[in-house]
Amino acid sequence: MRAIWKGAVSFGLVSISVKLYSATEEKDIRFHQVHRADGGRIKYQRVCSLDGEQVSYDQIAKGYDVGGGEIVVLTDDDFKNLPLTSSRAIEVLEFVPNEQIDPILYDKAYYLEPDGAAGVKPYLLLREALENVDRVAVVKVALRQRETLATVRVHEGVLVLNTMLWPDEVREAAFDFLDDDVKLRPQEVKMAASLVDSMSGDFRPEEFTDSYREALQQVIDVKIGKKDTVVQPTTEEPIAPTIDLMAALRQSVERARAARGGAAEPAEKRAHATVTPIKKAAKAEPEHAEPKKAAARKAAPAKAAASTRSGSAKAGSGDDGAKKSTTKKAAAKKAPAKKAKAA
Repeated sequence: MRAIWKGAVSFGLVSISVKLYSATEEKDIRFHQVHRADGGRIKYQRVCSLDGEQVSYDQIAKGYDVGGGEIVVLTDDDFKNLPLTSSRAIEVLEFVPNEQIDPILYDKAYYLEPDGAAGVKPYLLLREALENVDRVAVVKVALRQRETLATVRVHEGVLVLNTMLWPDEVREAAFDFLDDDVKLRPQEVKMAASLVDSMSGDFRPEEFTDSYREALQQVIDVKIGKKDTVVQPTTEEPIAPTIDLMAALRQSVERARAARGGAAEPAEKRAHATVTPIKKAAKAEPEHAEPKKAAARKAAPAKAAASTRSGSAKAGSGDDGAKKSTTKKAAAKKAPAKKAKAA
């Protein structure tokens, strides 16, 4: 258990440092409102009823309805000067017989534990005193920004704080049948008393269970076993794809050339040149073809220069036509070199 409050029980000149724990917990099965079609959670927005705009928490204040359409708006400053005790003290007002407190006044129960070794002895002394006199301590305590009436009593060797309702918070049982003059016959009263006597016993709370909650849990377990569930899509952000470093570099170079006004190579050509290694192109050709290609590459610049100097006179001869054809083929393979010579 986790302590939800720390303070001290004080009576007279005695002070006992204690921790406060919730003594009860709800076991009810809780549900969320969801969309029947896909199981999505239903969300609610804080919307102003007058202008229809969504309102954030820092714009929300507390309002008291006076009636007739009038609202008194209270801010945090209005609550600062209220007479709410800021000391974490459980002040004992008096000790009263347990049977004098109507159970209808009880609200919530909390366990009290000594806070530190110094608080153990006075804690045990108060516990023994309450058990010996068969009384409970009526106290005042401030919990959750509200002062409330409470009692401190002993339960299974532990001091228990029971918060209580204020007397004006209990409604009056004003029903019409209480004013009716109904006569009960002695035989009926005796028979009812006999029925009560036949059903009398000791109260053992562990013998009673919540049959509705157990049946509802079985229905849920059956649906889970049949996989009759709706898987809600995750709201996590998608993982960013892995960056292709070479592609990023190519794009950077292309943008830099474009910024300088230079022409960038087509992306398809660069990708093809990158993917196809030179070794693979060499394997595709026979080995004896390598010397011929090398010779053609060396001869191409010289033939291109000779073709330029010869002019139109050499263009008519057959040999010159063959040389020109060879020059054109070599120039086609080495287009950048030809352009450089022409320049």
